[in-house]
Amino acid sequence: MPWKVSHAVDQRKQLLLDYEQGEPIAELGRRFEVSRQTVYKWLDRYRQSGEDGLADRSPAPHRHPQQCPEAVRERVLALRAEHARWGPRKLRAYLERHQPGPGWPAASTIGDWLRAEGLSHPRRKRRRTPPMSAPLSHATAAHHLWCADFKGWFRTADGARIDPFTVTDAATRFLIRCVAVEKTDTARVRAVMEAAFREHGMPLGIRTDNGAPFASPAPAGLSRLALWWIRLGIRHERIEPGEPQQNGRHERFHLTLQQETAAPPAASRAAQQRLFQSFQEIYNRQRPHQALQYETPQDRYQPSPRAFPSRLPEPEFPSGAMLRRVAVHGDLKWRGERVFVSEVLAHEPVGLRRADDRYWAAYYGPVLLGWLDDRELRFVPAHRPPADLQSEQG
Repeated sequence: MPWKVSHAVDQRKQLLLDYEQGEPIAELGRRFEVSRQTVYKWLDRYRQSGEDGLADRSPAPHRHPQQCPEAVRERVLALRAEHARWGPRKLRAYLERHQPGPGWPAASTIGDWLRAEGLSHPRRKRRRTPPMSAPLSHATAAHHLWCADFKGWFRTADGARIDPFTVTDAATRFLIRCVAVEKTDTARVRAVMEAAFREHGMPLGIRTDNGAPFASPAPAGLSRLALWWIRLGIRHERIEPGEPQQNGRHERFHLTLQQETAAPPAASRAAQQRLFQSFQEIYNRQRPHQALQYETPQDRYQPSPRAFPSRLPEPEFPSGAMLRRVAVHGDLKWRGERVFVSEVLAHEPVGLRRADDRYWAAYYGPVLLGWLDDRELRFVPAHRPPADLQSEQG
């Protein structure tokens, strides 16, 4: 039982006086309504600190084993200043390896310190794009396959941000476009690609990564840019996430581009674009290429016989497909109900072919989007096929 709140220190002094006069411990506990352990506690405190030991103490612990000394925090922040791109786990691993001894704080603690100093920010949630199901092709001639991508951005001497968008021919290594776009969006990329199509003709396929504006979380990973390519009769290939070697020729080209045009960068955006154009001329017509037996890309290049059309054609669907047009909000009408497919496909036609007695295979041109469930009136994307589907093609 606890001490009475009023005059607690006075009661403890009286307990000590009664103890010194020979009163037993058990009797003191009963009279002051405390346990024997409590009596011993106050006797010990009095012996150690005198009357000051009879006052109440804060219940907070005197030591915090999880609280790191300031020197440790300063060492972690100093290491981060040396390696600005290292995260908490890498910082901790380096310190444990190169400065063994007292235990370094957990990565979560280091992360808290970095955030408190404004050195770390939450990562943007990565969009999940449905994987490609078709295998990647092998380019053996000009315009069999183009490779397109953004090289990592950098700034010019006056602070302008440069996002180089590049397009190369996979077989001949010919640099088709190298442009510092103002934004990495569909409108800018489409404008660059259309100019390339008008000048060089169209390829059979284009290979990209899974980022915007090339792909999206829509069925089959389609984006508005990919829909345009499909309508032009161009096959769109996407590498697997985290596998840049699947576009290795283009990645290696980006290293050369960086070494020749961005180390150091130019003084301004206009100067950087002029540098890109000069590099493109030298790269295509003067620079021997080892993979081409030291010929230049221009030696192997020839225009594509597939001219850019004056009018955008409609997509070509599998034989026997029944067409339905997707509404502005991404759904189509089926058996009197609205079935959501994707807003990316707004205003576009979708082809439906009977797959079995329950499902209809849904296509955009030759690309399988998924299946329309005739019983539950819902759409199932292609990368998550129904378990009871009897046939994908019908």
